[in-house]
Amino acid sequence: MFATLIKPLARLHPRAWDFLQLMRMDKPIGIYLLLWPTLWALWIAAEGVPDAKNLVIFVLGVVLMRAAGCVINDFADRNFDGHVARTKARPLATGKISVREAWITFAILLAASFALVLCTNAPTIWLSFGGAAVAALYPFMKRYTYYPQVVLGAAFSWGMPMAFTAERGELPAAAWLLFFANVLWTVAYDTYYAMTDREDDLKIGMKSTAILFGDADRLIIGSLQGLTLLLLVLAGNRFELGGYFYASLAVAAGCFAWEAWSTRTRDPQACFKAFLHNHWAGLAIFIGIVADYALR
Repeated sequence: MFATLIKPLARLHPRAWDFLQLMRMDKPIGIYLLLWPTLWALWIAAEGVPDAKNLVIFVLGVVLMRAAGCVINDFADRNFDGHVARTKARPLATGKISVREAWITFAILLAASFALVLCTNAPTIWLSFGGAAVAALYPFMKRYTYYPQVVLGAAFSWGMPMAFTAERGELPAAAWLLFFANVLWTVAYDTYYAMTDREDDLKIGMKSTAILFGDADRLIIGSLQGLTLLLLVLAGNRFELGGYFYASLAVAAGCFAWEAWSTRTRDPQACFKAFLHNHWAGLAIFIGIVADYALR
């Protein structure tokens, strides 16, 4: 569906497709993985009836900030992507887009995102600075630490406290249960993603949790997913969610079990499919939250 929406945009200018690829609009999985947790928080913060303005702001904000994150990521990796089979055709790596053009694109996306945040309230605006900083920091962590996935987790979770402040004007302590649940989940699924590039990353000196975990990768991923579900159960209890929510966690647990089984040989393509599969776990939880408030 998303690909169908962006295809007409590619015909606007001979170079439009290069910029759409730079922003990874042709691969919307990152949008979904960022969107579902943000919507979890928005629905819970609003007790099932989010403000229409906030809903538009956060959906558009997810799309723009994910695009900005992809641009700064490709800038950081522009001298490495050409050595990795999966990324060697990216526009910055091939020279189809210049560094200057990438920076201009990043600035426009960031400015547009901030313009959206200005339509919320002061607590949300202040939080947005931290989110932008973490998102910009993540791509460079792969050179200095084996935990870049943790930084990515923080970046992908930052919209959750912002959703609470936008809806309530304050940030309840229980919201951090959702935040850390999503951080753990992000580390888990992005480790699957990193497993697809592990051999190439070892050759070029990049770091990741996939390299750090070694042969214990799948065991640790499963443990992280289990802790994710535990924190979500605790959050559900604090926010007085009901049966539909807990049923959705069971569906997510089934998704995680399938991923563990499908990656038993650690085949890179299987690991990549497991990464993509997390979209369904996130969507299931969102449906459970919506149903819980709508049908109680």
